[in-house]
Amino acid sequence: MMPDHAPMLPICHHCDGFPTVHITTGTRRPDGTRATLPAVCPACQGTGRTLPAAALARAGR
Repeated sequence: MMPDHAPMLPICHHCDGFPTVHITTGTRRPDGTRATLPAVCPACQGTGRTLPAAALARAGR
């Protein structure tokens, strides 16, 4: 019997699956490393995946 796998959610089209990045500030710490700030994709909130679009509702006749 084959194991059941959860369906793969589509990759976020805003971040292309790279939801968290670190941006350098240009400043160096005393040990020589660069100071960075984390930035999270606002569309997927750092998951890298998006939920499928809801079905369109038909309005009118």
